[in-house]
Order: sequence, then C-alpha cells, then structure tokens
Amino acid sequence: MTPAVIDAAALARSMPAERAVAVLREAVLAGAVSGRAPARSKVAVAAGELLLMPAEDAEFVGVKVVGVAPGNPSRGRPRITGSYLLLSAHTLVPLAVVDGAALTLVRTAAVSALAVDLLAADDARRVLVFGTGPQAFAHLDAVAAVRAVERVDVAGRTAESTAAFHRECLARGHSAHLAAADAVERADVVLCCTSARSPLFDGDRLAPHATVVAMGSHTPDARELDDVTMRRSTVVVEDVATARREAGDVILAERSGELAPTSLTDLVRGDPTLDPGRPRVFKSVGMAWEDLAVAAATYRGHDPGSGADRPE
Repeated sequence: MTPAVIDAAALARSMPAERAVAVLREAVLAGAVSGRAPARSKVAVAAGELLLMPAEDAEFVGVKVVGVAPGNPSRGRPRITGSYLLLSAHTLVPLAVVDGAALTLVRTAAVSALAVDLLAADDARRVLVFGTGPQAFAHLDAVAAVRAVERVDVAGRTAESTAAFHRECLARGHSAHLAAADAVERADVVLCCTSARSPLFDGDRLAPHATVVAMGSHTPDARELDDVTMRRSTVVVEDVATARREAGDVILAERSGELAPTSLTDLVRGDPTLDPGRPRVFKSVGMAWEDLAVAAATYRGHDPGSGADRPE
C-alpha cells in the first residue's frame, strides 16, 4: 500500500498546540519516556550531520532522519530538514511519511508547553523569548495555548532578525516588545530557543517565580543556561539518564556542583512538590518517543482515503 504523505500543512491542521500537549501528556502517563527508543545516533556528512531517532510502541515503529545543515540559512533554506517514517509495529509496512522538520517543531514546542503548564504560575502572563527562528514562534504559540500571555519580550541575536520577529508577533496578535537579556528580571516565562553554545543571561537576575525553558541544544558542550540558573532552580528534564548524556546545560552544571534533576514523568504524575521560592527550569533535548506519539496520533486522524495501510 502507498504510505500516506503528511506534509506540514496537514500536520498543523491535525495537531494544534493544545492537542499536541494533550497527546504528549497521555504518552508520558503511558510510560513512553522509558519505552523502547534507542539513543539518538549521529552521522557526520559534508553539509553537517544526520540524526537518526527510532522508537516503537505496541502499534507503531517510527524513525526520524533529521538533517542539520548550519550553512543552510545563508542559502535561504532551513537549518533543520528531515522526514519521519511511520510503520506498523506488527508488519513493518510503511504507513506514513511525515514532514520531519514540521514534526520536530510541533513536538518540541508541545513538550515545552506541557512543562510550562505544570511548572509556571497560573497567572504567568509575561514571556521573554530568546531566539527568532521557527522554534521561537512555535514555542510562543504553544505556551499561549496553556497560559494567557499578555506581553511578549523578544531578545534576538541581530537587530534585523529581532525586528522581523517582532513584526510577526504583532501580526499574530501578540503584544510584542523589543528587549535585552535583563528582561529576565520581569519575565514569568523565559523561552530559550537558540543555537547558542554559551549562557544567554545572568542567572542572578532571574525572577524567583520564573519558569525557564531551554531547548536549544542536545550536545554535552553547549548550553543556554549558566550554573547560577541551574543551581537556583528546580530542574526538570525529559529523562535523567538522557539529559546526563546529551544536555550540556545539565552536564556542565553538574561538573561545577551538585545538581539533582527530576524527570518529566515525575512532574506529570505530581512529583516533586515545587518550592515556590525557587525558579523552575525545563531542559529538553528532544526524544524519539515524542516524535512517535505525535506522528501516530496524526496518522490515526488522517484521511482514511489516503490509501495507507493500517496497523494489523
């Protein structure tokens, strides 16, 4: 049978932020974080690297092949490319091919929004965004699905990209303002959506009530948050073992002192009790179970007239 083709537009229609957050919450409760998903593998190629991310559950097997091409933005092309192949877990018959870059955007922002929903104060209204790329937009839209965002401060790397992001925020109906790193003093939620390899702000200036999301790296030598931020905060990661292998924010902070991150599973299930006097940090690296959960849910809701085989 011919696999269904689920492009970015179809994924967006099927998986708005609210639904993607709910899908990932259900997946966490079902034990997906500790499920069958080998560690991400990397293959160096001339233009950058390929990331291979397989996972399986009782119904489906999936693998995402991601291309990371640092030179693409200068060519007017996206830095992240890729495709996702969804197969029947019983027959390994291909069921769907999903736009990999769009899937990455949706699931990354959704897992961050899930964490924000569990960590941030109910009255969190002011968001500071570091970064001006697709993930910054996706994260802002996803967080707006779980909190009533009233003000968006934007801190970008260049004046041109920051101004463009600011204009797009206004076009999307967000009350956006140009800002610098010191805006962390006033932010309820801080979204770090960059390719930075060194800390974006001084952790001493972070408001005690703030929730911080750091999603920009999955390598042990890159970080968006400094040691002060990590030590001051309750730190939540998707999976502790994975974070200690891949997340530079965690690895580098642990080298300079004690750190006790907790898992997203514990958070979703109601542990730990959060200290109201400490900031909260969610550090993600992106895991294959997230791709599988969102791709499978999208496929289940896809037009059955597509001719795709169904799991047996």
